Amino acid sequence: MATEIKAPTFPESVAEGSVAAWHKKPGDRVERDELIVEIETDKVVLEVLAPEAGTLSEVTAEEGDTVQSEQVLGRIGEGKAAGGKEKDDNKNEKKTDAKADQKATAKSDAKADKPASGGKQHQVKAPTFPESIQEGTVATWHKQVGEAVKRDDVLADIETDKVVLEVVAPADGALAEIKAEEGSQVESEAVLATFTEGAGGDAAAPAEADASGGDEGVDEKVGDKILAPAARKMVAEHDLDVSKIEGTGKGGRILKEDVQRAVQAGTAKKAAAPSTAPKQAASAAPPAFEGERPEKRVPMSRLRKTIAKRLVEAQQTAAMLTTYNEVDMGAVMSLRAQYKDTFLKAHDTKLGFMGFFVKAASEALKRFPDVNASIDGSDIVYHGYQDIGVAVSTDRGLVVPVLRDTDSMKIADVEKGIVDFGKRARDGKLGIDEMQGGTFTITNGGIFGSLMSTPIINPPQTAILGMHKIQDRPMAVNGKVEIRPMMYLALSYDHRMIDGKDAVQFLVTIKELLEDPARLLLDV
Repeated sequence: MATEIKAPTFPESVAEGSVAAWHKKPGDRVERDELIVEIETDKVVLEVLAPEAGTLSEVTAEEGDTVQSEQVLGRIGEGKAAGGKEKDDNKNEKKTDAKADQKATAKSDAKADKPASGGKQHQVKAPTFPESIQEGTVATWHKQVGEAVKRDDVLADIETDKVVLEVVAPADGALAEIKAEEGSQVESEAVLATFTEGAGGDAAAPAEADASGGDEGVDEKVGDKILAPAARKMVAEHDLDVSKIEGTGKGGRILKEDVQRAVQAGTAKKAAAPSTAPKQAASAAPPAFEGERPEKRVPMSRLRKTIAKRLVEAQQTAAMLTTYNEVDMGAVMSLRAQYKDTFLKAHDTKLGFMGFFVKAASEALKRFPDVNASIDGSDIVYHGYQDIGVAVSTDRGLVVPVLRDTDSMKIADVEKGIVDFGKRARDGKLGIDEMQGGTFTITNGGIFGSLMSTPIINPPQTAILGMHKIQDRPMAVNGKVEIRPMMYLALSYDHRMIDGKDAVQFLVTIKELLEDPARLLLDV
């Protein structure tokens, strides 16, 4: 009975896709969970794996065809070879070994005739940029012409004014030509380079060439172990030591199930390599300046240009004013000290201060809708939700990912979201959609030691809250002088939209909620 190969279930925002590449031809043997075809949508490339082991008997959607969600792409027969005869396990292994030997001989002959042979050529294109991004800059080429690469290895980074986008290899092979050098400006889907499948093998070590150049449907011998294709893929994904895995297949063949058991047991991990961090750090150090009055001129990054443009634009177009207040952080600090260990065990994340500020700001925004509004030309847009952006500092500059619907989020959700944003922002992994929108912004200069500052509004928003350093100061409390942990708060607002009275009362509301956190629970 034939097994249908179906396209994946597409997300709601993806209507259809196109068949990008078939990795098998009718008559080819396939293993369960082996990559068989790729579906390219307008956002991502989706991999379709073989649902069962057998032989690809029919292809119903050719390369380039447009397909719908869960459409039948082809069919797999029950273990029939290209000649149509049934094969038992012993025959399969013998034929597999013979096939591998034939391929090895053919590769040797091919290398003797053509040292740098390559297969199908691809155009390496820039990603499709969102409507808000017109162009990008080729920041870095991670691979050079002729250098052997694996499928999905990062070839280049494209820097836009919001995020860094990665361009990956379409297959195993090598770059044949680079058409857009580092620093050049490129538009959406511009051709960056040409790529040749299977090329670049001579640049690799012989053992590496043998391991990577084989057909994914053929068993591979590593040392005295034989790996099935699906097992080989899992070993590579988890970076395991094959010698530590016991095979249960015919002749000690390592199957996918054997690798899964080794992963769960944690018995096949590779020994940690000696650390080379100090050497790497030394090699990455910038060259020493020479002379008595050294200078260094470098071009401004695209992100830095965008930050500069938006900040100047905000000051030139908005009637910006800042009001200040101070908050006694004693209650929040006491609550945090009391429950931080319990919170960590319950939610697997640390309890910080930002969660309290985000929840307090969400409540205050509900009470003062003008502060939660934005200006669009001559119109005022009132938002019935609270999407709060949290400013994150990275090596490339300041980015502001947005927490959506913060009014319905728990403090644990806020803290997890901020930790995730911070990590991915520093790694350059934030998506463009995660930094768009937002009805209000919070920035925390206190983590760098700032005692007081004037934050600049993030257009088209009309207000931004600035947090600062917590510092012990003498305060008059019930007629007595006490040392209290105090923080200055700053609210910059657009006076075109927000009156001074509303701005001051908004900031006082945040102060009151933080000084008595029970108000956040009681909604008073």
